[in-house]
Amino acid sequence: MKKLLLIALAISVFNCKKEIKTATENHAIISGKITNKQPGELTINSEDRTFSAPIKVAADGTFTDTLSTDIKSYVLYDGKNPVFLNLAPGFNLNITYDATNFDNTIAISGNGSKINNYFVAKRKAEMELAKKSAEIFVLDEASYKAKMLEFKNTQKNILSNAKDLPSDFISKEKRSINYGYLSSLSNFERAHQYFTKNNDFKVSEDFLNDLDGMDFSNAEDFEFSSHYKGIVNDHYASKARELQTKDSIAYDLAFLKTVSAVESEPIKNTLLFEFVNFNLTYSNDVDALYNTFLKNSTNEKNNTTVTEKYNKLTALKKGKPSPKFTNYENHSGGKTSLEDLKGKYVYIDVWATWCGPCIQQIPHLQKIEKQYFGKNIEFVSISIDKDRDYEKWKTMVVEKDLGGIQLFADSDWTSAFIQDYQIQGIPKFILVDPQGNIVDANAPRPSSPQLIELFNELNI
Repeated sequence: MKKLLLIALAISVFNCKKEIKTATENHAIISGKITNKQPGELTINSEDRTFSAPIKVAADGTFTDTLSTDIKSYVLYDGKNPVFLNLAPGFNLNITYDATNFDNTIAISGNGSKINNYFVAKRKAEMELAKKSAEIFVLDEASYKAKMLEFKNTQKNILSNAKDLPSDFISKEKRSINYGYLSSLSNFERAHQYFTKNNDFKVSEDFLNDLDGMDFSNAEDFEFSSHYKGIVNDHYASKARELQTKDSIAYDLAFLKTVSAVESEPIKNTLLFEFVNFNLTYSNDVDALYNTFLKNSTNEKNNTTVTEKYNKLTALKKGKPSPKFTNYENHSGGKTSLEDLKGKYVYIDVWATWCGPCIQQIPHLQKIEKQYFGKNIEFVSISIDKDRDYEKWKTMVVEKDLGGIQLFADSDWTSAFIQDYQIQGIPKFILVDPQGNIVDANAPRPSSPQLIELFNELNI
């Protein structure tokens, strides 16, 4: 039930090497040491996944980096252990932990550490609750609400026990804790359906009464609280679905039209930008989505970022030469390039071993591969797993009896082919013609009947 959204954001992240780093009015420093970790790299993401970058880890486990505080919430990740960080200008945080005993050894010191140690305690409680999801989400409404109220009080106690936090932060965090409670109520129906496998379940009419009178225009809370931001986004997404049905228009355009009427400029601009920055790549009408965005967005930085993306996407229209991959490792041996496959249609599946939705498509893809065996088409699966998961990829190909041509990308998400296709989420499917030109940069999934319709149109 998790979504993975990785999008490049036009902000500055500066790697720290030998020079002495100083936190500035627009940046913060993070550094630290991880014991019992192989040299390599960490990943630093914005909490909303709109930004991601690597941080090198030296042989002795130390690392350091300077981050823009245009983004307030980050997640530092070593592949297993997430460290949630809240940054403000001038923060200089030192982070240490034992990779084999993360929960009991994580420690943060330095300027800004009091707020971040509070978040460590808060996230630990949240992770403990998440481990019980399967038993919590099958509860009846009254029992579930009681459990969420109990957890809300747990978080309030963690906040009250934290020392020397700024009063303004405490006020905002109290509201955020309440938003978290309200968000848990809002999510119950879908989660209960999922865990009970009862898609007909609906919450009672009064279950969401606590959300009555909700103000969806609080720009301060929208920036501070991811819970409030999620509630606001869900509110306008619901309105967009109503407009989609009423006017028989595409959901992406319905969402932009709905959000464009939001009176709060910061909220409107953020909702517009985050939606378009992710969905532009997948839209069936890139021009309409882009033009609607520009018409309503008043944030010039956002407009520049989306325009750059739009200009790159124009190179991915039907009939344009496909971006190429060169000398990707073939699971069967040797290297394979897109040029090697000219003369046949090429259906490309970009995936990873950790991607649940990707795995769900495998049986459908295997069925399609058998159906079109011997036809004028090659099926290519490109793994964008990180090097640390290379052996996992090799094993999964064998264990799941994956067919077609199984390739391993040269640089995971940052591979030129992935970047050229503006891929921000997987699975991603692409269809290329025998001449190496793009048929569809957003080809239907194997599970979609539209894929067979497309193949039939092309007489494959």
